[in-house]
Amino acid sequence: MTIRGAALAAAATLLSLGGVAPAAAQDDKPRPPDQMSNVGGTLLGQPGTHVDLGTGAPELPKKLTGRSWVVADAESGAVLAAHNAHWKLPPASTLKMLFADTLLPLFNKEEKHKVAAEELEGMGAGSSLVGIKEDLTYTVRELWLGVFLRSGNDAVHVLSAMNGGVDATVQAMNDRARELGAEDTHVVSPDGYDAKGQTSSAYDLTLFARAGMQNPDFRAYAATPRAKFPGGKKGKKREYFEIQNTNRLLTGDVDVDVYKGIAGIKNGNTTNAGATFTGVAEREGRVLLVTVMHPDEDESNAVYKEAGKLLDWGFKAAPAVQPVGELVPPEGMRNEDAAGKDSGQGADKTAGGTQGSGDEASASDGARPTAADGEEEGGVGTALAITIGSVALLAIVAYVIHRRWPLPDLVGRGRPGGAIEQEAGHEVDPDDERDGNAEGAVDAPSGDAAEVAAEKKLE
Repeated sequence: MTIRGAALAAAATLLSLGGVAPAAAQDDKPRPPDQMSNVGGTLLGQPGTHVDLGTGAPELPKKLTGRSWVVADAESGAVLAAHNAHWKLPPASTLKMLFADTLLPLFNKEEKHKVAAEELEGMGAGSSLVGIKEDLTYTVRELWLGVFLRSGNDAVHVLSAMNGGVDATVQAMNDRARELGAEDTHVVSPDGYDAKGQTSSAYDLTLFARAGMQNPDFRAYAATPRAKFPGGKKGKKREYFEIQNTNRLLTGDVDVDVYKGIAGIKNGNTTNAGATFTGVAEREGRVLLVTVMHPDEDESNAVYKEAGKLLDWGFKAAPAVQPVGELVPPEGMRNEDAAGKDSGQGADKTAGGTQGSGDEASASDGARPTAADGEEEGGVGTALAITIGSVALLAIVAYVIHRRWPLPDLVGRGRPGGAIEQEAGHEVDPDDERDGNAEGAVDAPSGDAAEVAAEKKLE
């Protein structure tokens, strides 16, 4: 007992000094490989927890059960702390972030599309659905609301059909992943449904979130708590029902409060992946990204609770910690970023495979969008509003590596609000999504069951 106690104390000391604490040895659970990808820094390729605490920095939260997680500064790209960052795991519907980042620029959101029956074929058993019906017409904007809010695999398949089919979309997503430096990701199904060989990592999912947030439409959809969605027709009139975002840090739940400053992004849940979540939040001008993959299921909503703890830690610790890695820029920007460092103009000190200073280059545009704290009424919060004028700036900057992007804001003080929320006449039960798996067996009822049943009831 004395030896064991001394070993535990030594491990705790290493962690508090900014060293590396190995993952707990648990014979009944999967373990990460001894060596993983070094993208973003050599420490990120090693199993275990990595953090470099400076003077006054708080220790990491206790009892984190996620198999893999990352906390990063969304603007500088500095990875503040990580645990098995490059462990290749099933991503569930968080993979829809890559789907959106790949396809969002391709279609005008006001474009209308009539859904054919074959476009709704090939979805896995137990898939989460928003309730799209064949032979009815939807705008692209409505389809994206179905993707982001209800994680609708039906919406994903319709958009994939518009892009030339599932196979073409999968190829495009894999190509985009390579451009972003996401070497842990292999896409088999564009909706994140469990499929043999389909993997991603906490590091890659964080890259996808950072890339997607460059797009103002991505930001707006991700931050929308509720929206009106078209159902069937009653006579000549189209029926509408309300859909609610399944991101519990955005909408709240019985045991999860809305997270102050939250602005999205995406959650997922399948048999193989367990629960997964990537979120973005802003407080006092600092924007953080967090990804958590497959926490223990002993506690309800564990993925949101652990993500919230990591965000709390990140906001407190960011000024004092040294980065343990970095979120790499997209392929086209890496040479440009390197050239900037060589010339000494606007260069950051990055982790470079070990440690970095965490210093951020100042925004050359001189504009620094501010974000409201947001209010919570009726137990439901909102996210932060797009700052006017900054969106035009993003059209000039190919990729915002060291500059701020505007986050959507809370509107509607008497009821839940969001960047593109609409008044809805009906409500459906906002069950958590359950994406299913390749065999069709799930651990809990899929969220689409309640949604589709509610829609039929309305009709």
